Amino acid sequence: MKDLAFEHGVIFINGVELERVSNIQWQKHPKFEGVFTKNLFLGKDCGNNLSAMLVKIEPNCEIGNHIHEGKAELHEVICGEGNTLVNQKGIVYKPGVISFIPGDVPHSVKAGDTGMVLLAKFTPPLG
Repeated sequence: MKDLAFEHGVIFINGVELERVSNIQWQKHPKFEGVFTKNLFLGKDCGNNLSAMLVKIEPNCEIGNHIHEGKAELHEVICGEGNTLVNQKGIVYKPGVISFIPGDVPHSVKAGDTGMVLLAKFTPPLG
């Protein structure tokens, strides 16, 4: 997958620099093979309002059907392509697509042949 502008970015919270994105390591997802996350910030970093992460899905891999109990999620597709099912409704994911998933709604995401990177935001925050 091509170099991401995000990798050269800086995270600010309330005007204060928190971290350089390149300093944050990708973590292997504990449940889904070929899926990696990069926690940009957690609830404890911003008054427990929001959390955000980059999600990298390798080619033809997927985040299987799951829910986030009581947590709404917003996906912004950064690069790559794939498909998602939200409450059994299909959406084509490609750069520029933004998808809101209410809390407690089942959803899954599958990357296409080139893989995919999403910016995922959660409220209330994860962690």
